[in-house]
Amino acid sequence: MSDTLSSTRARTVAPPTIREHRIPTEGSKPYIAVEGPDRCLWFCESGASKIGRLDVNTYVFTEFTLPTPNATPIGCTFGADGNLWFCEKSASKVGRLTPRGEITEFPLPTPNAGPDGIHLGPDGNVWFSETEVSQIGRITPDGRITEFKDGITPGSKPLSFSNRDGALWFSEAAGNAIGRIAMDGKVTEFPIPSHDSQPRATIPHPDGSIWFVETAANALGRIDRDGRITEHKVTTPDASLRGVAVGPDGDLWCTENFANKIGRMAPDGTMLGEYEIPTPKSGARCITAMSNGRLYFTQWDAGLIGEVIPRS
Repeated sequence: MSDTLSSTRARTVAPPTIREHRIPTEGSKPYIAVEGPDRCLWFCESGASKIGRLDVNTYVFTEFTLPTPNATPIGCTFGADGNLWFCEKSASKVGRLTPRGEITEFPLPTPNAGPDGIHLGPDGNVWFSETEVSQIGRITPDGRITEFKDGITPGSKPLSFSNRDGALWFSEAAGNAIGRIAMDGKVTEFPIPSHDSQPRATIPHPDGSIWFVETAANALGRIDRDGRITEHKVTTPDASLRGVAVGPDGDLWCTENFANKIGRMAPDGTMLGEYEIPTPKSGARCITAMSNGRLYFTQWDAGLIGEVIPRS
């Protein structure tokens, strides 16, 4: 695996401050989290069948109960309509939550599709992964659904999305590839060099690349505009990377589930540090950067939202 993208000199950084905030509902199992137009953190409570909201100024939580019990909400994103859209993995539905708290659910045409990741596309529609049937779905603001499977390797389990170049790029957790789907549904796949790397979360970088976690390969991967992939190991063995975000300084921040740490990597692939999460075995999952310069991560096993305050 490549260690660096260039000969950029390694730099020393101070460890961040990490705080934790407890979600009111017991057994909430928070998963994907995103910043809303209100500059609050919105997240799926996969264990409680709720959508949560954390005001990052007051640290007050608000929760919205889904109509379908045991729906297992996983991914969420804000649409062009200002509503929060989310995937109900167990219920095989896509949900919509308005700013007024009104929830509508849309059943998918394919049964037991297992919707997981979800993202606003450059066409103004919301796109989502149908992980259990290796398809990608698209839903319009008024709820019309189209499904795409041509060009996606059967059994590849597409997951997380990122926007780039007028298309959506996605990870294939069981297909060991990064895929690209154009807005007309055409799919291109790019194999990852490491065998069975299990790519999951993806994030676009300001330099035009897309970064992604390789859970089984213990690395962060990077795919450039030409489709070339490089891989960069983290320090702790078998850390089980799950989420990745770009910090305000352009560094990559990742969650290390088994290691119970937050990792920090420079854009040249240099590992800058790994930092212990205060609560043991917290089950760190998604991490997202917000406009206040801080990063927030979900702690699936502990029912907490973590807050990372970077220092240079």
